[in-house]
This record gives sequence, C-alpha cells and structure tokens, in this order.
Amino acid sequence: MVQDIDAAAVPDVTPVSLPASSLDSTAPDYLRDLKAELAADGYHPAVLSVEASFEEDCPYATQTVADDLRAYVRAASFLGVGRLELTVAEAADEDAVRSALRALGERARREGVALSVSGAVSA
Repeated sequence: MVQDIDAAAVPDVTPVSLPASSLDSTAPDYLRDLKAELAADGYHPAVLSVEASFEEDCPYATQTVADDLRAYVRAASFLGVGRLELTVAEAADEDAVRSALRALGERARREGVALSVSGAVSA
C-alpha cells in the first residue's frame, strides 16, 4: 500500500507541528475552522505535541489527566495529525500512569494516530 503513495502529489503543502497549548479548544467546530485555516495557508498538521503531568498519587486525578489526553487524541484524529507526541513531566504513581498510557495508546491506534511518549515515564 505504501508503494502506491505519490509523495510528490501535493508539493505545496507544508507539514507542521502544533503544540497542544496553542489550541483554543478541542471542540469539533474550532478544530474544523483551524484545519480549514491551516489548509488555506498551505499547511498540514503532522504532529500534535502535548505535555502532561500526573502530579497526584490518586486514581481519580490520574483518570482526569487521561481524559484530557484522550481529548487531544480525538483532536489529532480530527485534524488528520499522524502522530501525537506526549511528554510526561511528572508521574506520582508510575504504575497507574503506565496503565493509563497503555489505554491511551490503544485509543490513539484506533483513531489512526501514532502515540509517542517521553519524559518521566513511558508506556
């Protein structure tokens, strides 16, 4: 399948990396407008970079951060981003964080987004 792709088919599109902090929202209406604006300017979002911190040793706090990260996976999928780069700044309960990141990785895979994790803990 990859050999059938013509890499030179769209020479006027520049892949860009978007920091999640630059997104005003993960709502579909906002993302639709952003995607259209980027396309109009000749850009395609290829990477969405996210920083997260699992500061509390609490299952509910870990789940809240994981829920926020799932919103970014959905946003990446909606925008057509190929890879979400997650940097984990802190992990109070590394086992719980690893478990949450495995679930996030599975969600990303189902959404067609590659997840890479770096920082304090990896999946």
